[in-house]
Amino acid sequence: MTTSTTGIPGYLAGTWTIDPVHSNVSFVVRHLGVTRVRGRFTELGGEITTGENILGSSVTATMQAASIDTTNQQRDEHVRSTDFLDVENHPTLSFRSTGIRADGDDYLIDGELTLRGVTRPVTLTAELGGFGDGLTEGGKVLGVSARTEIKRSDFGVGGNIPTAVVSDKVVIELDIEAMNQG
Repeated sequence: MTTSTTGIPGYLAGTWTIDPVHSNVSFVVRHLGVTRVRGRFTELGGEITTGENILGSSVTATMQAASIDTTNQQRDEHVRSTDFLDVENHPTLSFRSTGIRADGDDYLIDGELTLRGVTRPVTLTAELGGFGDGLTEGGKVLGVSARTEIKRSDFGVGGNIPTAVVSDKVVIELDIEAMNQG
């Protein structure tokens, strides 16, 4: 891990492990066009590599599809089924960045999302929360929040479910804390 001259307070170049306990990957869909249903993945992991220049950084992340939690067991079982995520045949969802661009105070993280075995390009709008001291001796943490929108139909998810029942648009929100031991 090395100190950088990015102008970002506390910025450190290095490899960071996503902390699943202090991170959240969630989504929102519309149900019957009138309400929002939220869910999240409880099992996730990955790595962030910060370069000497933040634009040279990269991200990889994996979520266990069966760990979906919408706070309703019956709905969760349906979303795990072949109607939606088909977790038996596609046990993971993954993201791999392909580039990072500055966008004012935010960053655009271009990458590839693989969902239900289908890989599509996506762009996350991200806000760097910052860098700080971790809870272990010499440990450091970084925080980042990001958001994107996808169409579930682009990934073959819920093809038999009318969009009047579950929206095609899915909003994905991430709050990530990653650790580095130095």
